[in-house]
Amino acid sequence: MTRAERLARPEVLAYVGLGANLGDAPQAVRDAIAALEAAPGVSLVQASSLYRSAPVDATGPDYTNAVACISTTLTAPALLRALQTIEDTAGRERPYRNAPRTLDLDLLLYGSAHIASPDLTVPHPRMGERAFVLVPLSQVAPELVDTEALQAVAGQGVERLAATD
Repeated sequence: MTRAERLARPEVLAYVGLGANLGDAPQAVRDAIAALEAAPGVSLVQASSLYRSAPVDATGPDYTNAVACISTTLTAPALLRALQTIEDTAGRERPYRNAPRTLDLDLLLYGSAHIASPDLTVPHPRMGERAFVLVPLSQVAPELVDTEALQAVAGQGVERLAATD
């Protein structure tokens, strides 16, 4: 993409779910937020607080989760590749589905786009079933999460971490 094409490309608001449950998970999520902010074509608008949640459909230690709102000139597939690069840099391995991880970045929303490809589905197909996504998302974009959705996941334990955690 040429410089002129990049300048002409409109910015899109996107939301990224962040999670980790291996190593220093809170630091891994903070580092990932910083890496997002530093990524070419990405500007951090706001990041939620950090939250702790038990694994869903998996085993292992509790997760540290957050949601970041970003503004980006990247296409959704290019943003997905940037997220995967950040995961890889953090040592992400994929030995099996829902394995514990050093870092997991999910593209939750990309503007108002609906994308269904072999590599990417937006909106994220399970975000409405996960308190660890909806609670931090409601902190950064309350207009995107209705009360009924939060009530539906209220039984899933999600705890806001202190700023020092």
